[in-house]
Amino acid sequence: MLDAISLDQLRTFVAAAETGSFSAAGRKLRRAQSVVSHTLANLEAQTGVRLFDRTGRYPVLTEAGTALLHEARVVLNGVNGFKAKARSMAEGLEAELSVVIDVMYPMQALTQAVGEFKVAFPHTPLRLYVEALGGVLKPVLDGTCRLGVIGSLPIIPDTVQAEPLLDVPMVKVVAPTHPLASFDGEITPAVLSRHVQLVLTDRTELTDGNNYGVFSQQTWRLADMGAKHAFLCAGFGWGHMPLGMVHSQLQSGELVALTRESATCRVQPIAVLAVYRQDHPPGPAGRRFLDLLKDGSRACPTLAPPSGPVAGGQA
Repeated sequence: MLDAISLDQLRTFVAAAETGSFSAAGRKLRRAQSVVSHTLANLEAQTGVRLFDRTGRYPVLTEAGTALLHEARVVLNGVNGFKAKARSMAEGLEAELSVVIDVMYPMQALTQAVGEFKVAFPHTPLRLYVEALGGVLKPVLDGTCRLGVIGSLPIIPDTVQAEPLLDVPMVKVVAPTHPLASFDGEITPAVLSRHVQLVLTDRTELTDGNNYGVFSQQTWRLADMGAKHAFLCAGFGWGHMPLGMVHSQLQSGELVALTRESATCRVQPIAVLAVYRQDHPPGPAGRRFLDLLKDGSRACPTLAPPSGPVAGGQA
């Protein structure tokens, strides 16, 4: 009986568990509720295990059902991976490679990777977009871009595969004319809240209701990292920036690093990930480009700590 279990039964099982009802699973799978109920009853009969408690208004996973749900997902993910890899092998070399890059990724590493890619794949056009937050994920999800390089969006949906590329050090910075540049003491959330924070905002709706690294109620929200950088240099507020992007300004004194931070407002390095849809993984050109991004990040010299002036700490 167990050998007769089908992928369709497992997909129905997972859909019912995730949606919380047989009718919702039917809508998701575009089937009648009776078909879903019949499919799950057959699965229970074949396994000899009761997967759902049906005594209430809505079916609830039993303890055994919860345990088998994980295994069902593993099987389905494995099959999806097999199909995606087979599709990539059948397609061969991509006719074009579209990539969306997060503004947090070091540009020096990106230009190095692009230069080497053009030499390795001279007949594969490379289409690049630079975005932030949900603007990086959206074109991957809708299929506009085959690959995404994400750094500013902490939450990655299950529908995409993610591979680590590098960690980008972040630093709080202000112009030397800003009041925080001469602040003598520990930088705490209370101190930061008294000053305008320049925040990178999302062009999409994927991060609605979420704030990442915001400590001040006084915020200026900018959709462009270049504008945020210019506003920081002009002394309009304080903000978090990738260390590599402001390294030369820290060395020259055009910007000042706020380094004596309390634990409650310290921002950790940002993990930059390569992402792609599970049903559409990179082909030979895309895989090579990811490898170049990993190699280029290790060669990037701008990731070294700055030696210029700092505020709230030792110069």
